[in-house]
Parts: sequence; structure tokens; C-alpha cells
Amino acid sequence: MTKSEIRKVYKSKREELKNDEVDDLSLKIANQLLNLKIWDYASYHIFLSIQEKKEIQTDYILNILSGKDKNIVVPKTNFNENGLSHFLLTDNTTIKINNWGIPEPLEGIEITPKQIDVVFVPLLAFDLQGHRVGYGKGFYDRFLTECKPELITIGLSLFPPIKKIEGIHSGDIPLKFVVSPNEIYKF
Repeated sequence: MTKSEIRKVYKSKREELKNDEVDDLSLKIANQLLNLKIWDYASYHIFLSIQEKKEIQTDYILNILSGKDKNIVVPKTNFNENGLSHFLLTDNTTIKINNWGIPEPLEGIEITPKQIDVVFVPLLAFDLQGHRVGYGKGFYDRFLTECKPELITIGLSLFPPIKKIEGIHSGDIPLKFVVSPNEIYKF
């Protein structure tokens, strides 16, 4: 399937999920993450969930990171440039839902991509080669190219992988791991 076909199918699959199913699957993903050897780093980048789109609820992962006293970095979108800026999440950070329904920081301590060690990457679907399909704007692919080479990328998926995504190009950054409710995939 092509990316646009996959996008359509997996948006529909998400819509079919009940809110308590998303919550249960999200908790399972957070628990799976505890099995990865990623907890010795300092800075972790994580997206804040768009509940209306039934994205994985990242609150469980935020609680783990906070409990481990990690630096938590959250993105802010810039739709004019199709880019992201990144801010340290602190007790003083004000989160507001933007015009596209994305919760993000209003302002704060800006963090450069090179300062980040681990990125939890949103996705709609992924394949057995570690490629992902997101919403199609390329925000994360551009962001990941700005990060250090040893960055650990972890996709978070509510669903199992598909065999192969058609139409992958050089700008598509493959993931190092994907964590689903029942399995961890390493690439």
C-alpha cells in the first residue's frame, strides 16, 4: 500500500477504537518501554497526544520520565515553515491546544535537536523495515535530520506492523525501535 492509502486505513482503524481501548493500549505500550535499555540518557523528546485523533496517550510515558527525573522535551509546531521547535517541559510550562488540536507549549526554555538523546515518534502505521507513516507533513522527518547521529528513535504504535510501505524515499528517516502494546520491534 502507498502512504496515502495507509494513512486513510489507519486513521479509520483509530476512529473505530473506543477511548478506554486507547487508554489500555497506551498503558501497555508504556509498560513495554520499561523493557528497553534507554533509561540512562538525559533528554527525552515526546509529543503530547491529540485525544480527538485517538493517538496513544503519552501521559503514562510522561509519568515514567518524570519519575526517573529525566529532561522532558515537547514540540511546538510551526505550520508556516512545516517545522518544529522544542521546549523543556517544566512545572512552569503552559500547554495550550493550537488551532489544529495539538497540545503544545506556549513558550519556555528552547532545546536544540542536538541536545536530545531519545525521541518518541508519533505514527499511524509502520512496516517491518522500520519505516513509518505519519500525518504526511514531514515534521518529524525534518526534525530527526537535525538531531545527532546516535539519537534513539522509538515509534509508538497502537497496531502491529504492515509488511511494507510503498513509496519510501531518501527523506524518510527509519526508526530504531517501534513499541506496540504486545511487542518491541528493533531495526
